Amino acid sequence: MDLEEMGPAHARLSQAESKVSDQAGVAQSAVADAGASPDDDLISSLNEDGVLALLKRRDLTPEILELVSQNSAAMKSHKVGVALAAHPRTPRHFALRLLRQFYTFDLMQFAMRPAVAADLKHAADQQLAARLESITLGERLTLARRASGTVAAELLLDKESRISHTALENARLTEAGVIRALMRPAARVTFVEAVCRHPKWSVRREIRLALLRSPHTPLARALEFARKLPPPLLRDTLHTSQLPEKVKAYLRTELDI
Repeated sequence: MDLEEMGPAHARLSQAESKVSDQAGVAQSAVADAGASPDDDLISSLNEDGVLALLKRRDLTPEILELVSQNSAAMKSHKVGVALAAHPRTPRHFALRLLRQFYTFDLMQFAMRPAVAADLKHAADQQLAARLESITLGERLTLARRASGTVAAELLLDKESRISHTALENARLTEAGVIRALMRPAARVTFVEAVCRHPKWSVRREIRLALLRSPHTPLARALEFARKLPPPLLRDTLHTSQLPEKVKAYLRTELDI
């Protein structure tokens, strides 16, 4: 692109940057005097960029946040909704109401914001978990890779094997989440076998105990795990195990317990 072609493009970019800067300035003016009452007209005049700039301030009063929520033009932006729900001074009941309007990936990102309160993160995860059966395979695959450990644990039970296998690789997935999934009646054979082979999860003692309680663990893996356990612990585990009776009998005979 030559200089003549770049000129108009740079002019448009400069105008856009100036507009954003002006809106940020208006946003700052809205709260410049902490002791003054918020200016309804000023806040209602803010566009998306101005409101987002305003919501970066942690010292906003409930009155200002209420005025932001009444800015119907700005509230059409899902970015504004997420930022408002995440603000530490937004009332919990209002934040929860906003959560119900979020897109799937907005919920995912909201739940992973460090500054968001734990109960709101939990609510976002619950919203996501409730949607899993109705969202597309591609969305579930993205969530399996990137969502919180809570959502990844739910996706371990997905009917599509590649979803559950991807969730097993989620860096936020916890040992407790894997164990809960293994113990649920909905745990599929392919998922259990994948955990048995997994280089990270299959070596953990508590997960091996869970696998020895699962009805779907292959005999060869069950024998491998059982050999590494103290006999008293193995006896207790097999007592409550859902492994087939012939498999449990074989383990008891082979290991002389």
